[in-house]
Amino acid sequence: MKYLVTGAAGFLGTNLCLRLLNEGNEIVGIDDLSTGFRMNLEIFEKDNAFNFVKHDIVEPLPEMGTFDFIYNLACPASPPRYQENPIQTFRTSVWGVWNVLQYSKDAKTPMLHTSTSEVYGDPAVHPQNEGYRGNVNPIGIRSCYDEGKRGAESILMDYFRATGNPIKIVRIFNTYGPHMDPEDGRVVSNFIMQSLGGKPLTVYGDGKQTRSFCYVDDLIDGLRAMEKTADGFTGPVNLGNPNEFTLLELIGKIEGITGKPLEKKFLELPKDDPQQRKPDISLAKKELGWEPKIGLEKGLEKTIEYFRGF
Repeated sequence: MKYLVTGAAGFLGTNLCLRLLNEGNEIVGIDDLSTGFRMNLEIFEKDNAFNFVKHDIVEPLPEMGTFDFIYNLACPASPPRYQENPIQTFRTSVWGVWNVLQYSKDAKTPMLHTSTSEVYGDPAVHPQNEGYRGNVNPIGIRSCYDEGKRGAESILMDYFRATGNPIKIVRIFNTYGPHMDPEDGRVVSNFIMQSLGGKPLTVYGDGKQTRSFCYVDDLIDGLRAMEKTADGFTGPVNLGNPNEFTLLELIGKIEGITGKPLEKKFLELPKDDPQQRKPDISLAKKELGWEPKIGLEKGLEKTIEYFRGF
């Protein structure tokens, strides 16, 4: 098959492209490289089945031919990165989705859009299922991402109802693994790089807030399973690991793997930072036959080994 993947140089984009190429597919990858990890593109340089187009999806997409399927992954995903240029983040989420839809419209190309658990905000319901409408601050410092992704879901569903053209939405919870940018500011990459560098681990708040960490191979399995569902099934579907850990427990896991105690530096909790995050994946189990297989310890071992190369 021939795929279009936006955000191809990012963490998830790179892992997805590797999977698709290993299965014998052809890819055109788009990225504006504003937050995509340039080192990831070097992996594909000698692969004739991968073609790269540098482009910002906020602008109409250039002519690239037709595709069998489109994955829209383009958008900064770590809070420090998406807050650097919040207006651009919002435009990427909303205008970018619209431009991808316009490209797919005439050929009626199926499209899968990666939304986020951030649409639930700082949730008042735990765990979060797809029917929960969230607790988002629409004017807060995280709203460029939270509301941008909510707006994208709205456009996608209206487009589907108006045209019948196939779209699919997944809501991704915290994901980690190889090909993360070591400086992207996400908690797992931060903790690992700080631990390997002998630096104190920066913990925001008291470290008792929870996250559910999904290893990237499991997440890509979920994306591929969602791709293969019937055209009429739009989602949204939660994709994440339902095993919940505090940040202090995450640090304990890293200490166990590296074999050394880690100094912690506690800082003020950022505004609107969620206190709990855990997916209800009942729908993914039912409709996709999917659930994560890789536990946190095993996933961290693989991720730490990758980061030792920096």
